[in-house]
Amino acid sequence: MDSCFHHFGQSVEGIALPARFTYPFHYVPHPLCVMAAAEVQTYLQQREDWKDELEQGKMFGVLVVRNGVGELGFLAAFSGILAGNNRHAYFVPPVYDLLRPDGFFKQEEARISDLNRKITALQESEEYRSACEKLDWELRHNSELLETEREKMQEAKRLRDEQRSRGISSTRENELLDESRYRKAEYKRMKERCAQREQVCRELVENMDRQIEAWKQERKQRSAVLQQKLFNQFRMLNACGEVKDLCTIFAETGRNIPPAGAGECAAPKLLQYAYQNNLYPLAMAEFWWGHSPKNEIRHHGYYYPSCKGKCEPILRHMLKGLEVDPDPVLEQAKKYNHLEIVWEDEWLLVVNKPEGVLSVPGKEQAFSVYQWMREHYPAATGPLVVHRLDMATSGLLLLAKDKDVHKQMQAQFETRKVRKRYVALLNGVVKEHEGMIHLPLCLDPLDRPRQMVNEEFGKPAVTRYEVLAYEDGCTRVAFYPLTGRTHQLRVHAAHVRGLNAPIMGDALYGQKSDRLYLHAERLEFKHPVTGKWIKVEKTAPF
Repeated sequence: MDSCFHHFGQSVEGIALPARFTYPFHYVPHPLCVMAAAEVQTYLQQREDWKDELEQGKMFGVLVVRNGVGELGFLAAFSGILAGNNRHAYFVPPVYDLLRPDGFFKQEEARISDLNRKITALQESEEYRSACEKLDWELRHNSELLETEREKMQEAKRLRDEQRSRGISSTRENELLDESRYRKAEYKRMKERCAQREQVCRELVENMDRQIEAWKQERKQRSAVLQQKLFNQFRMLNACGEVKDLCTIFAETGRNIPPAGAGECAAPKLLQYAYQNNLYPLAMAEFWWGHSPKNEIRHHGYYYPSCKGKCEPILRHMLKGLEVDPDPVLEQAKKYNHLEIVWEDEWLLVVNKPEGVLSVPGKEQAFSVYQWMREHYPAATGPLVVHRLDMATSGLLLLAKDKDVHKQMQAQFETRKVRKRYVALLNGVVKEHEGMIHLPLCLDPLDRPRQMVNEEFGKPAVTRYEVLAYEDGCTRVAFYPLTGRTHQLRVHAAHVRGLNAPIMGDALYGQKSDRLYLHAERLEFKHPVTGKWIKVEKTAPF
């Protein structure tokens, strides 16, 4: 029997098989996947030799399959490399083995590494350091020398002018003119001598810089060719028997070059192995094992959707031929065609946006608040939606019926004059009853729309919070965002440097549930026309 095909360690009788394959970007793991993941986790706990590396964190995946004789079982995989290798007996092999010593990748990698060594050796050599220091010294020394000479010339001119002011003979005037010409000529000769010395030093540095740049260009070209050749080796299958390499798959999405690491995540490995070995895929799940990375949010043992940047184009190809669950987010949005108006006047209105509804139209054809506004207020002008709520967040959303009013209200949001209060239920106990969270945020380019904490590239994000109650191991909190970054409250709740307690039902940063337990409960603002202070509230439905 194939060592990668694992029978379940306990009976699976009575567990209904999934009607369709898992939609990998938004799912609740099937019970069979949970059982398979538990067995993989037990195996990982037994590997003492991997303990330190596993604590650093890694994504694993399971694929429930049926073999040719109708037996149920599962496959397991890890993303990237584990313990310096991408092949381990318990797990499916990579789609393409980068680490084969006789393969083109390792051979070309050695050449690129040799270029790296040459670049580093020359940059750190005594010859290069000495040449750079000599050039720097000449530039500083010559600048000081010429500046001193200019000061002498100015002083000599002052003395000449002083003599002229007292009256001098024509002979003395000619002498002074000769002196002035001489000093100018001497300064010019000094400047030329300085330039010549600088040029000798500069040419020495530039010759070495040209060699370094030539090696860098060679490295860049070799890396590009290697990357292209490498991605061509990842020939991904699907259930229809079609084969496409990664370059072709990503070109169809408008990307000429696939992102680094494409094809090495757990999900593509699992499906590829199943197709190659006549195993029928039934359900899939991926979970994180170990500590969370510094910038991303990953919790030990939690299940996560497949990443968008690297895996979405690949999986859309690989899942062809399977009957896949529909996107539950879009299915949820289809349930709505009306909105509750909480407050309204001649210029503005506030609606209660249900969870699962878009604020503005997205790529998919789904119901949105903007669409509803257009249908119910056809005479309204301007962008209409003043601010936004995440699709999964419910609560108060401010809309404008007039373009000028919209502009004035947006200015209030931008200058932080609008007061907002959110209520959330967190999966965990928050010990500090109140506080401030300062974690800068930016988009994770390989996993849109997920945000990440990044001190270098992130934009400032500040949230005040207060604990309202404790409920069976969960914490009900009020959030007061002082900035309005995408997913700010969700990341600040889930991140280890925030509250380290994800919002319940957060499929991106925590664990999926029946909904995201986050609600925009209160909105306060100065009316742009009447000048009155408006306060609107809608109690959370949970």
